[in-house]
Amino acid sequence: MNGEHAIRLVLSGRVQGVGFRWWLAHEAAGLPVRGWVRNLPNGRVEIVAAGDEDSLRQIESLATNGPRVARVDHVEKANVPHEDVDVNSFSII
Repeated sequence: MNGEHAIRLVLSGRVQGVGFRWWLAHEAAGLPVRGWVRNLPNGRVEIVAAGDEDSLRQIESLATNGPRVARVDHVEKANVPHEDVDVNSFSII
């Protein structure tokens, strides 16, 4: 994709055991993004997404708010090279 960017978000709070990964994958299915969401061993959730700036803003907004039963206390954000996102869709890993 021309004009593609990528971000990595690490979320902390009540983000595991609340359907966060499934919910985000479902929401991302309607966006032109690729990447993944996964649980980390330390209780946090990691999201890596590549797409245009508007789509990444939407992913960040979704992640910051989370599903209704989640509670996102902190978000760490970093830009990453979009070439490092070597998948063609958005999935749970």
